[in-house]
Amino acid sequence: MTINAALVKELRERTGAGMMECKKALVEASGDLDAAAEVLRISGQAKADKKASRIAAEGRVVVAEGNNEAVIVEINSETDFVAKDENFVAFADAVAAVALQSDARDVVELVGQKLADGNTVETARTELIAKVGENISVRRMARVASSGVIGSYLHGARIGTLVALQGGSAELARDLAMHVAASNPQCIDESGVPEAVLESERRIETEKAQGSGKPAEIIAKMVSGRINKFLKEITLLGQPFVKDPDTSVAKLLAAANATVTAFVRFEVGEGIEKKVDNFVEEVMAQVKGAR
Repeated sequence: MTINAALVKELRERTGAGMMECKKALVEASGDLDAAAEVLRISGQAKADKKASRIAAEGRVVVAEGNNEAVIVEINSETDFVAKDENFVAFADAVAAVALQSDARDVVELVGQKLADGNTVETARTELIAKVGENISVRRMARVASSGVIGSYLHGARIGTLVALQGGSAELARDLAMHVAASNPQCIDESGVPEAVLESERRIETEKAQGSGKPAEIIAKMVSGRINKFLKEITLLGQPFVKDPDTSVAKLLAAANATVTAFVRFEVGEGIEKKVDNFVEEVMAQVKGAR
């Protein structure tokens, strides 16, 4: 049958797929728009499956807030170019919005939630993969709730933070969210530091101190001092406040009669082993292959 341009255009607007892909799907579906859309959806899933093993370490961190709750989501792409694509940005914002509206507690629950257009997050993800030609991953999400105030901060699209306070103000919560983005604390205070981490640090510092040849009681004081310094560096309350390094976060909170109940910090790609391309070797391989 003949597939006219108006039909192709309608399918393209509906699915976002390329002109040739739309025409091919319409031919396969004998001009049925719904069937052709399903063909494209299946094709998108096939493309997503093929790209699933490709490393997606770029992307965006997005935040959504409302009703004493906030969510933060990391969505990855393979390149920074796609991370800035309007389709990717719209997808990321839509996922953050549905994460806030739903009761999803993690990515497994989030990908099954329905977006405003009726598609699930997972369906929209596979369709986006077909559209942009890269692996896309909804990597992680976190939810923070508070009867007090919640502050958020986005450093571009690569770092996002949430901080929940009891007491204090929205301005303080925002400042602390900015601090968390800059200083990357590992936990709120010493009680949150895993014992295994402390033991490892204590062992390393003891071995270093023993090499000084000093008496055991001096070594013990040296180790204790270094451990205290380590704890201040990795705990939010122990760190100097980024806007006033002469004041610790603990003192800042005490002055405001506030307490941090939770914080989250996401940075795009952290913990993902990125592929490092050696372009010289790649070019040389192509030259040798052409001989």
